[in-house]
Amino acid sequence: MVVQPGAAVGRVRSSAIRDLLAVAERPDVVSLAGGLPAPESFPVAAIADATARILAADAGRALQYSTTEGYEPLRAWIAGRHRVHPDRVLITQGSQQALDLVVRTLLDPGARVALVDPGYLGAIQVLHLAAAELVGLPDDGTGIDLGAVARARPDAVYVVPNFHNPTGATLRCRRELIALAEQEGFLLIEDDPYPDLRWAGTAPPARDSDHVVTLGSFSKVLAPGLRVGYLVAPAALIRPLAIVKQALDLNTGTLAQRIVHAVVTEPWFLTSHLASIRTRYRQRAEALTRGLRDTLGLDVAVPDGGMFVWTHLGVDTSALLPLAVAEGVAFVPGAAFAVDRPDPGALRLSFATADPEHLALGVERLARAVHALSRRSAKMPAAYPGPNAPARRPTVA
Repeated sequence: MVVQPGAAVGRVRSSAIRDLLAVAERPDVVSLAGGLPAPESFPVAAIADATARILAADAGRALQYSTTEGYEPLRAWIAGRHRVHPDRVLITQGSQQALDLVVRTLLDPGARVALVDPGYLGAIQVLHLAAAELVGLPDDGTGIDLGAVARARPDAVYVVPNFHNPTGATLRCRRELIALAEQEGFLLIEDDPYPDLRWAGTAPPARDSDHVVTLGSFSKVLAPGLRVGYLVAPAALIRPLAIVKQALDLNTGTLAQRIVHAVVTEPWFLTSHLASIRTRYRQRAEALTRGLRDTLGLDVAVPDGGMFVWTHLGVDTSALLPLAVAEGVAFVPGAAFAVDRPDPGALRLSFATADPEHLALGVERLARAVHALSRRSAKMPAAYPGPNAPARRPTVA
């Protein structure tokens, strides 16, 4: 008898982003695909120094099993940033595990979960794995259509308040959505890994509520390889969430938690480190959007933060991808983020990993791929219209 995968595997489609990483890591390819932080932004010296100090002072406990809820000093530091008691914080293996824990613990199979369409692919995977019923909702310009939320009558709503992945939008109706969650009785899951990457505009104001669970991560501000994230939830939910986490992994890596705490609590470190990251990403966002405007004629604005630009081309971007890779540039087609309404002309571009020079090169290669597809399909003029051509479709940045 041949062992076969269970039914859960059939509910999850492979991540187009993860599948692209092998291609994107080729030295001849400019990757605008995965949302990978810039390696040069990793605080290597601070991490190395913290590791040495921890191991010299307390190696036995730093390398030992720890409590499932997490390293208490780190929980207290996170609680201070969120203005809650430390007993409302649970440390996780990145925010992806935090989302998985929330869905496994608080939602039953078949639960109706509403989210903006297009949506974050990692969340879509977790929700499908849990056999949730996904309801794709439009963004009416405030981040999510509140009327559509109410009509959907969901058990839970999933949002990315700051710089939604993939569109980069900010949830302007955050407080109104929390009020609606309290009124209608649904769970609001706020996946918020990007708030520290804002260099313009204002963050949507939050409000504490027993109907809200907030997910966070140190992957975007320190290093994803540490795999340290967290969730902030009503105190009554932490115990059941911890029980499920016990069944999965016992506890998040003790040494990694202690390293994160030592680094973020170093006097003045975080202020200067975040300022450096914001400056780097702003410059890269400006380089990418400038290239899209000048080379492809797209009407795309510089985002206020985050790691992504969402835009549209007058071609099928799934068909465009292999031609782009052949030219030496990778991106993620918009259809990969579809909840139930694929947008074939959309694509997500990340400006975080490549420097401005390579971003400009990547856009030039993308333009050549568009030209090649246009000639092949004969649906657009054989000659590429050039940098001063008008935008082909309205753009969302």
